[in-house]
Amino acid sequence: MARYVIIGNSVGAVGAVEAIREVDRQGSLVIISDEPHHVYSRPRISEYLAGKSSMVDMLYRPQDFYQAHSIQTYLGRKAVGIDMDRREVKLEGEEALPWEYLLLATGGVPFVPKMEGLDKTGIFTFTTLGDAQGIGSALAQTGKAVVIGGGLIGMSVTEALVKKGVEVTVIELKDWVLNTILDQEAALVTRDALAEAGVRVLTGHTVQRIQGRPDDESRVGGVVLASGDELPCDMVVVAIGVVPRTELASGTPIKVNRGIVVDRRMTTSVPDVYACGDVAEAFDFIYGTNRVIPIWPNAYLGGRVAGYNMAGMETEYPGGVAMNSLKYFGLPIVSAGLYDPPDSSYQVMKVLDRQERLYKKLVLKDGIVVGMVFLGAIDKAGIVLGLMRDKTDVRSFQAALLAPDFGWAYLPAALRQEKLSGNGQSGGRGPSVLSGGPRGEASPGGQS
Repeated sequence: MARYVIIGNSVGAVGAVEAIREVDRQGSLVIISDEPHHVYSRPRISEYLAGKSSMVDMLYRPQDFYQAHSIQTYLGRKAVGIDMDRREVKLEGEEALPWEYLLLATGGVPFVPKMEGLDKTGIFTFTTLGDAQGIGSALAQTGKAVVIGGGLIGMSVTEALVKKGVEVTVIELKDWVLNTILDQEAALVTRDALAEAGVRVLTGHTVQRIQGRPDDESRVGGVVLASGDELPCDMVVVAIGVVPRTELASGTPIKVNRGIVVDRRMTTSVPDVYACGDVAEAFDFIYGTNRVIPIWPNAYLGGRVAGYNMAGMETEYPGGVAMNSLKYFGLPIVSAGLYDPPDSSYQVMKVLDRQERLYKKLVLKDGIVVGMVFLGAIDKAGIVLGLMRDKTDVRSFQAALLAPDFGWAYLPAALRQEKLSGNGQSGGRGPSVLSGGPRGEASPGGQS
């Protein structure tokens, strides 16, 4: 019996492994993944597709990571079921792996809505390295592409395709792109950057059918919108979003809501079974309840908490927040928390200069920052995020928060000293779950 079995081989698994090995250097540890690759940085698959990152650059941990941490790997092997009575993970074929502690770090899968023509060659999703490799192989025959979805994944693949010389049209159901992280004013700034890059954006539309080429019905030749309009293209990328990959919990006592429900120790409803990353429904410190937050840093943090607890060191998850830090078409963006307040009890502060592509917005509740959107000038976003996480009352200096030169000097002396000494950093009981995390990477709509 393996002491620790982890299903998944991305950032959540890495966080768990590193935490486990801080506590237990000897316990047998197994990683199972249906992808054949060494652990890689999913947020960088757009760089890989654009030709800006090599396979070596994509590695999230060194080549000897598994050996250095005494991990037995089953890469390119799919877990197909969990037998709770026998405490075994079933693999494709006849093999089953017994476990003492189990972590589900299975991530998410692309959401692909039903539409005609999905069987044609030239249709892709964009959440894995394999997806990026598949799209890259098809670029020689691609002049025009349609990207279905104007969210994080859609923008990520759109930028990569444009850099490879492909003419891209983005189809978005909602009224503006990046609508899950930006309000309408911010989206207008983003749309200006897209237009300058030559990207066509059609909002308020859906694709009804993917049609073939006149000379080859089996290959993508265009799309037909619900409006009846036809758009010729050589490639379709479905980038609507991801849904938690919860199928392994089906038929087990593991509680599943939208994702696998976990407590503040990242434990599921079944003792000795944990979950983290995009598959987990974990505590959000802004909303004060459990939510699925499919972003890269939260996956590492959740995996780290799970790993400590699996190894017997009690640790509490401090809570995550929906935070994205990205840069598309030269426009840096940071969005976190409740960016679109639901009622007038919230206070909104903002600065907009569309010509300079500058936008800053803060949302406050009873003097506490609960949401922010920064475009253009994002260098002070980290300070604001720290104030959010620590639930700092900012009323005594809130007028300065959007100042062009805002920084540590604007904080009251006692608070500044607390922050600079590190005593203001939120965390859980037990070891520092915030240390040793990913390299400042943000996840485009999941992929953890």
